[in-house]
Amino acid sequence: MNNKPVVGVDVSKAMLDVAVLPSGEVLQFANDANGIEQLRGKLSTADLVVMEATGGYETAVATALVGAGLRVAVVNPRQIRDFAKATGRLAKNDRIDAQVIAAFGQAIEPEIVRLPDEDARELEALLVRRRQLVAMRVQEVNRLGLMQGAMRKRIKAHIDWLEKEIGKLDVDLTAGLRNSPAWRAKDELLRSFNGVGPITSSTLIVALPELGELDRRAIAALVGLAPFNRDSGVMRGRRSIYGGRSQVRTLLYMAATTAIRSNPVIRAFYERLKSRGKPHKVAMVACMRKMLTILNAMVRQSTPWTPEINPV
Repeated sequence: MNNKPVVGVDVSKAMLDVAVLPSGEVLQFANDANGIEQLRGKLSTADLVVMEATGGYETAVATALVGAGLRVAVVNPRQIRDFAKATGRLAKNDRIDAQVIAAFGQAIEPEIVRLPDEDARELEALLVRRRQLVAMRVQEVNRLGLMQGAMRKRIKAHIDWLEKEIGKLDVDLTAGLRNSPAWRAKDELLRSFNGVGPITSSTLIVALPELGELDRRAIAALVGLAPFNRDSGVMRGRRSIYGGRSQVRTLLYMAATTAIRSNPVIRAFYERLKSRGKPHKVAMVACMRKMLTILNAMVRQSTPWTPEINPV
């Protein structure tokens, strides 16, 4: 067994609860610049630091620890809860959660965080804000259909404002990509594929830096497009996708919808699946996975898209 220190960090808006294994030491720090600096000094000899994704509260501490040269993993909270249930740890508070996270890190080798550079973090913030505004626009459009009288004018004005803000963010995203020669080349490469637009390309560059570095099975699993078996004995259940990077998957769904209309390879693949009786959703997920496989091969080979590209 590896006896090097493994650290679990339970992150909240205000506090960082820390558990160290195998020593069993439990610590607590404020989730601010001073507390993060104290934590970084305390964990200088740690082999692995594991924390849950908590909607952004973990970003500053994860960035600081990776920048200090530590191996950091940010995992899906559902994985931690499933692990806790499987090991009989049903009680829950911040201290216990930190201990469970540390035990998870000891038992399972989670994916290690790669530190994005400053440009990547800025573009990621733009993408997050754009997703927020698009969600607000959908909500307001839905409200407009139900509203009567004078309030319709105000809702329309808000929708117009959201449209303008989304447009400004699109300009900023494009400008950000054009500032880096390496990113510009990758953007142009991805957008050579019929169906991939500027937002999908930006999201893939920022949120999926592993694109082109993994094989097709690993990249599909990372995004959450690898189907999992649900079989037991002679029963054969329907396969389904699970976990992964939801923001990438959402954009790929939209890109696949476009590609079915504009890309001859994806259109033929979709029509072939439908002719075999596959439901629309199943065919769409298969198209997303095929697109991701092709894009992965394009980036790895530094080759613009052609129908003959070898997606392995």
